[in-house]
Amino acid sequence: MANHQDETRAAYDGVVELYASLFANRLESQPFARSMIGTFAELVRATGNARAVDVGCGPGHLTAMLNELGLDAFGLDLSPGMVDHARRAHPTLRFQEARMESLPIEDGALGGVLAHYSMIHTPPDELPVLLAEQVRVLAPGGLLLVSFFGTDGPEPVRFDHKVTPAYSWPADRLADLMTDAGLTPCTRLLHDPASERGFLDAHLLARRP
Repeated sequence: MANHQDETRAAYDGVVELYASLFANRLESQPFARSMIGTFAELVRATGNARAVDVGCGPGHLTAMLNELGLDAFGLDLSPGMVDHARRAHPTLRFQEARMESLPIEDGALGGVLAHYSMIHTPPDELPVLLAEQVRVLAPGGLLLVSFFGTDGPEPVRFDHKVTPAYSWPADRLADLMTDAGLTPCTRLLHDPASERGFLDAHLLARRP
């Protein structure tokens, strides 16, 4: 796991300012993703535990959005460059460098985990480890929202993402992994191709029983 994470960290460290300029306001033109995050925040608030983490937070724009939606959210990212940018862009919020397979969070502490396109660079055989870690930090009744590139095929597809290699996933396969990790998938949204490659924008929402 270390090798590809080291490569991913270095790749994102090299594009911090460009990435932030391209994506910090992107949800303004993505109503489906915006609505899923809003729904996620509403359901997390309804659990009575508003603590949430934005894993793979990048420049921190979604961490800020979660706070605006009433959550006590903080951001974690593998890239120290992204964490530094997020701290400068959102000085009142909390950001920390961390690896997704070992989150610096106590067991059962959170009402919500947001993983917005943050696991797309993880090889398929390593994804169950990340999902298990996200389940570990969720309180019973807590929610996980995973957003990713979807594909209609039967298997994950590796492709050349503009920053570093990534994978698209069949929604059914990823939902099965979430179930295997101990979650109950409750909502999915697949919509128009997200890029010239023809992938779908995909969002899966699941709850820890």
